[in-house]
Amino acid sequence: MNAISTRGVAPHVSLADAIAAGLAPDGGLYMPETWPSFTPAAFDDTDTLAGVAIRLLAPFFADDRLAAALPDICHDAFAIEPPLVPFGAPGDHLLELFHGPTAAFKDYGAAFLAGCLGALSQGDRPLTILVATSGDTGAAVGAAFHGRPGMRVAILYPDGRVSPRQAHHLGAFGGNVRAFRVAGTFDDCQRIAKTLLADAAYRAEVPLGSANSISLGRLLPQTAYYAHAALRHWRSTGRTLNFVIPTGNLGNALACLLAKRMGLPIGQVVLACNANPVLPAFFAGGDYAPQPTIATLANAMDVGAPSNFERLQALYPDPCALRAALHAESVSDAQIRAAIVRTRAHRGHIVCPHTACAADVLDRLRARGEPGDWAVVATAHPAKFPEVVEPLLDTPVPPPQALVSMLAQPSHATPLANDADALRAALRIDQ
Repeated sequence: MNAISTRGVAPHVSLADAIAAGLAPDGGLYMPETWPSFTPAAFDDTDTLAGVAIRLLAPFFADDRLAAALPDICHDAFAIEPPLVPFGAPGDHLLELFHGPTAAFKDYGAAFLAGCLGALSQGDRPLTILVATSGDTGAAVGAAFHGRPGMRVAILYPDGRVSPRQAHHLGAFGGNVRAFRVAGTFDDCQRIAKTLLADAAYRAEVPLGSANSISLGRLLPQTAYYAHAALRHWRSTGRTLNFVIPTGNLGNALACLLAKRMGLPIGQVVLACNANPVLPAFFAGGDYAPQPTIATLANAMDVGAPSNFERLQALYPDPCALRAALHAESVSDAQIRAAIVRTRAHRGHIVCPHTACAADVLDRLRARGEPGDWAVVATAHPAKFPEVVEPLLDTPVPPPQALVSMLAQPSHATPLANDADALRAALRIDQ
């Protein structure tokens, strides 16, 4: 199967080449040329997450040079089964995606991408993985690539705009993983990364790859846990599962929509956004108009120009069709605080600020009489945000052991000007 650019100018490439490149040379994002179609019965002989992932992703990698490695990559990346647990009311569920090494959903996609790039590595010059992060992506990528031979990681995060624990985590890997705290917003970090990735001359000098959700190697594997959860629910109830997904850059939500597109028993997909208004305004009927980022309690979703919107437009060129496929709602900081308190009191769960956005939107849907079975997607462990969660609940939130171990490590991040040339120079020095 070939991969094509959303901008339609770059030549078609193999899936392996698209994963290795990250960004298409015309500045677009890679997408598969075609989409396979499944029925739930196609997965009757497997119920593990890894098994579902192998079956779901195999058509994309057929005849690709990564095909032989796919089973091992999936068994490694999807070893942890994400629980789908009751969420305090009949028909309500919580999909816990935070049980990986960095306590965030991005561990799955990052581990899959690391496996792919490791299998493609030729062992000559080191490949530098560029990742812009608003909090959790960088840690997941750092953990997935840490210690891998022939790989370096450069994590860009907005200085002062991630939680203290997130910042410590980003700078605690050492070795082949280096963190840069950028004097700007997440959108600035993303712009710097895209600028270098689109610079063919510089990439010839310093080989680069991407690990953001702009990478097809991050996006495709995220379809697997939605397929897995929906299939488990379908088998036990005979009903489709609807999802409320916290989102900022749209990668995780897009993965759910793609799983639905491929025939998995998924119903509605609703986006839970923070106070950054770009997506809710569009889905309410306005123009798509990127805006400066607003800092919120749900900092990993502080995005004013979501990259994956370009992929949504490629899938749905008609804005009316796109608005029919998704619905989005905004959640203010005050509503996040109230949702954290209410979710523990009425649903019996402690949630992070991002998951609280989705919990608040589900409460609204139920209040409006929305029927059906729904899953709130829990994207990060609440212990990653103690400065927000603990004062509201007046109780400590014990961190998982993986987070405890990382917090015990020393941490360092290099200050970086809000300028692509500053990163170019820093990466040259590291060569």
